[in-house]
Parts: sequence; structure tokens; C-alpha cells
Amino acid sequence: MAVVTQINNDFEMGALNTFPKILQHNADNWPDVIAMREKEFGIWNEFTWDDYNNRVKWLTLGLLDMGISQGDAVALLGDNRPEWVWGEVAAHAMRCYSIGIYQDSMHEEVVYLLDSSGATVVIAENEEQCDKLLELGDDIPNVKFIVYCDPRGMRKYSDSRLIDINAVYKLGQKIEQANPQRYQQLTAATTPEEIAIYCTTSGTTSKPKIALLNGGDFVKHCSSYLRADPRQPGDNYVSVLPLPWIMEQVYAVGQALIARQIVNFVEEQETLMSDLREIGPSFVLLAPRVWEGILADVQARMMDSTPLKRKLFNYAMKLAEQSQAEGKKSWLADILLMKALRDRLGFSFLKSAATGGAAMGPDTFRFFQTIGVPLRQLYGQTEMCGAYTIHHEGDIDYDSVGFAFDNAEIKVINTDEAGVGEIISKTVGMFTGYLNNQKAYDEDVIDGWMQTGDAGYFKPSGHLVVIDRIKDLACTSNGAQYSPQYIENKLKFSSFIGEAVILGKDKPYLSAIICIRFSIVSKWAEQSGFAFTNYTNLSTLPEVYAKLAEEISRVNESLPDAQKIHKFLLLYKELDADDGELTRTRKVRRGVIADKYGDIISAIYDNKDVVDIDTTIAFQDGTKTRIQTQLKVTSLIANDQSSQAAIAQANIERRAS
Repeated sequence: MAVVTQINNDFEMGALNTFPKILQHNADNWPDVIAMREKEFGIWNEFTWDDYNNRVKWLTLGLLDMGISQGDAVALLGDNRPEWVWGEVAAHAMRCYSIGIYQDSMHEEVVYLLDSSGATVVIAENEEQCDKLLELGDDIPNVKFIVYCDPRGMRKYSDSRLIDINAVYKLGQKIEQANPQRYQQLTAATTPEEIAIYCTTSGTTSKPKIALLNGGDFVKHCSSYLRADPRQPGDNYVSVLPLPWIMEQVYAVGQALIARQIVNFVEEQETLMSDLREIGPSFVLLAPRVWEGILADVQARMMDSTPLKRKLFNYAMKLAEQSQAEGKKSWLADILLMKALRDRLGFSFLKSAATGGAAMGPDTFRFFQTIGVPLRQLYGQTEMCGAYTIHHEGDIDYDSVGFAFDNAEIKVINTDEAGVGEIISKTVGMFTGYLNNQKAYDEDVIDGWMQTGDAGYFKPSGHLVVIDRIKDLACTSNGAQYSPQYIENKLKFSSFIGEAVILGKDKPYLSAIICIRFSIVSKWAEQSGFAFTNYTNLSTLPEVYAKLAEEISRVNESLPDAQKIHKFLLLYKELDADDGELTRTRKVRRGVIADKYGDIISAIYDNKDVVDIDTTIAFQDGTKTRIQTQLKVTSLIANDQSSQAAIAQANIERRAS
């Protein structure tokens, strides 16, 4: 077998064509080098490549001895932890299929995924996840074992399927002592052509489908990503986004194995920013909502600071923006603000940062570039092994998602006169089908090209611009075309707006349902002396409506007349993935919104001033609360301003852009 002892610039792995083989190779050559860290009780615990390989080996041998066999599915349920990654690589070493389940998935989703995949074993993080599985009772008949990783609170359970992961390790150690070559034989038998990963799609319109991904193609795809955005051994990566999402597996599993990065697992999501600062990562991958949250936090701190500091902040930002527009960097702005701000955020040592999972607004993107964060936009799908475009270093285009990887192909078909059409693509990591759903595969893959369902175009520079989902592009009844996502992202640049849903399909004008960002709006209300009790109460205050009207009007100034928001209301709750309103990667499910809030939408377009609400909200812990309130519909623009002339001008501007 060809042996790769050093990482080449092409990151080609030769005969190391599956994750178990690469892990074994790393452990053989760099056994004492740190591969992972996990923070627990305030202490960073370290795991070397030898530790990593041993855990995978013992888990593999133990599970096989328990009766799990080649071709079974191994489910992984819990937050980002080393055991999640060890379980995935162990599944591949057994020539089984790994399937990640989002840790906040509700019971019905868990049943659907376990039943669809036929998983025989679930590696569950802790008591909370085990509780969820045990409550499912006979609804998950295929599950033979529930392997729990955290023993706290587990002594009171007697279900025969439960087993401590340490007991599985001990079982594996016994097998190793009896047959020291057994694990090496297993890893050598893994082949790149076999399906290794069951990965769930985002499911924006229905239940998620399960994409089938080959282990060898996953390795090749990660290599092509590393050629586009190289890493070095010892670089630090902080694992934040959910591991069931394919991109987090690309970073925390694939790229970490190939480039020998150190993967760091934070203690809690609530300690993310302080843990980031302690590690000082070389790379981060964060969802747009996380970047938006960081931006909101910066803006909130400015709200709390002295007038002198606010003036200094605004002055430094202005300097940096002016220099950025000229393609330069302002050393004065860096000294005054940017260096300290990056340090405060834990971004002092960043070589590259990325965002993905949903679209990020260009204004948010520009802010982080301005303060010196080397942020790049990604684009891809679960079916294509995640991202396959990225900005080149030093060539950031705020409206685009950059260029395709060197072994990916992209076309835009069925274009209009402005060059806008559907994006179709091929990558080396392309999926081979959907589990038990050949019809969906035949619809999505035509002549070997994935029909992404996204609308976009190429700029003359070659940058790919993604506009929105084709099915989400819409026209008003006056014929003005618009992209809801584009306007929503512009709105979310305001730190007062947590989520926004643009309405207007087949309606005479655009309107918006807005969810306030509670952390910012509540702070602003306290400073302004406005009393409130909770989210619902805060979102009904006239002063809050007035403030949000200012924020939306500011966005309106940057939009063509036909795309301006005429009316809005503030929703009484935040949109929630548990209510089906968002996907697990926080994309808006427009169909659910249209059905669930149909009465609100009707009231807006029936020219009512208020909407009476009497509903019940169910929380994840099972508790419910009744909400009775009245939502005010606020008009920003008189409807007669939507003249045909303005619409025509907007269409001209869109085509020109």
C-alpha cells in the first residue's frame, strides 16, 4: 500500500482512501500528537491520534462482538462530542453506515430516521437522549443497543438495550488481546466504492431525504476542498455546527483526518465565544445565524459603551470601510479598533473562516471583512458532499459564493435574458441515490447532473451568484419579481431583527413578518425605560414597533420601489425548528409559514390594522402556554406608490445587475 507520510499540496491520499485507513496511518506515524480536545468542567481534555484510533478500534471490535454486522446502520444522537466522531469512523471500519440525528430532533423525527435507516444501534450522548429513545418504546423495533457516552443519571434505568460505552471499549480490548490483527484486517478491508454515510437533507419542503455517500468519494471531496482552502497539521478547528450536517462532517472528520487538524469541542453552546477565545482557532465554520449573532453582540456592546467609545468605533469603521473600498487595509483602524475587536471575538489567529448552511446577507459579510475576519462564502448541497464553491484568497466578492473546486463542474441552464437560470452541478463527492427513494433521485439527477433547484448566474468575473430557491422566487400581482431571501438577509443585518419572512407572491405589494432579536431589543428597551415582561409583551410595545419601522425603512431605502416593504407586523414568538417553521439548519420553511400564519397574512392584505391572536405554544420540555395578544399591522408606504413605472424600473435594474 502506498504510504503518505507528509501532506502534499494536492492533499491526495493515495491508497489511504477511507477514513479508518487514514486514522490508522495517523496513529502509526504521529501517535502522541494531539488530534482532539474536549472541554469539560472548564478543563480542556486532550486526545492524541493514538487515543482517537484506540477508541475507534475498541468501539468497532466491541460492537461487532455484540452482533452488529456489516451493512447495519449506526445512528449517532447527541451534541458535538469526540464520541460522535469516533462512532462515525467505527461505523465505517465495520463497513456499516453512519447516520447522524440532530440532537434537538423531536420524537417523530427520530422514529422516522431510525426506521428509514434500519439502524440497529444508537450511540447516544447522555441521559436526555436516552430518555428520548426509551420513550419511543416499540416504535423503534430495529434498535438492539443504545450505547450511552455519559453515565451520569443512567443507574436508574434497567432497559436491556442500554450499555455504557466504556463497557463496549472493554469488550473491544478483550477482542484485541485475543486477536491483535483483527482491527487492521477490518480497516484494510474497507473500500472506497462502498456507501459509508447516510446523510439527511435539510428538508425545506417535506421530511428530510437520506442521501447515500461513498466513503472514498468523501475523502476525495475533502481533498479538493483543502486544495481550495489549505490547512496545516496542528491548525485548530472549533466544532460548533451540528455534526449530522454534512459540512460539519467535512470539517471535523474528513479535513481533520487528512490535514491532521486539531478538532476542539466546546463545553456548551452558551460558552462558545469564551471557548473560541481560549483556543484562538485557525479556522471556523459558522452558520449565518451565528455570524449574525456575533454582529448583534458587537452592536449591543456598543449600545452599552460610552459616547466616546461609540464615536471611536464609528470612526474606525469608517476608516476601514474606505480603505477596503480601495482594496487596502487601514493600519490606523487596525490599531484603534480592529485588532482588539478580533482578539475579543477569539479571531486573532484566523487564517480562514467560512459560512454555509443558508445564505448570508452581503452587509453582514462586508462587516466581518471590514474588521479583518477572512470570511469566505460557501455553496453546496448535502447530495454533493457539502460545499463545492468558495472564494479564492484575496478575491472576495460580497454578492457571490466564489468559484467551483478544481474537480467540480457547474452550469446555469434555462437562462433568461439576464443570464439567470437554474444551477446544476457535478462533484467527485456526488451522492449515489436516496435511501428507498429512486423516484426522487431520478427527478434530481438528470444525465449525471444534480438539479439544485437554486436560481443563479455567473458574473463576467466568473464568480457564481446564487439568488434563491427557484420555487421561492416570486412575482407580485403587478408583475414585479423579487427574491424573498435577498430582502430577508438585508433585514437581518439590523441587530434588532432576528428573523424575517417576506410575503408578496401574487399580492399587490410586499409585506414582512418580523421576529425581534430579543437579546438586543430587550436591552434597548431597558436602556430606554420601557417596561415589559416577556418576548410577546416586548414585541407588542408601540415603541418597539416604531424602532423596527425605522430599521425596515432604512432597508427600504436600498431597495427598488417595487421591492420595498409596505407593511409589517411583529410576530408574538420566535420561529422555531421544533415547530417545523425552520429546518434544523435554520432555513425558513415557507410552506409551513403560509399554512400556520395564513390568518395573519390574510389580515395584512385585507387592510386590517390589527390581528387578534389566541393560541397555545408547546415547549420542548412538554409544557404549554396560552398566548392572547393583538398584533399591529404597520404601514410604511401608501399602497398607491406601487406604480407600474416603479415596477418597470425595478425589472430594468434587476436585469442590469
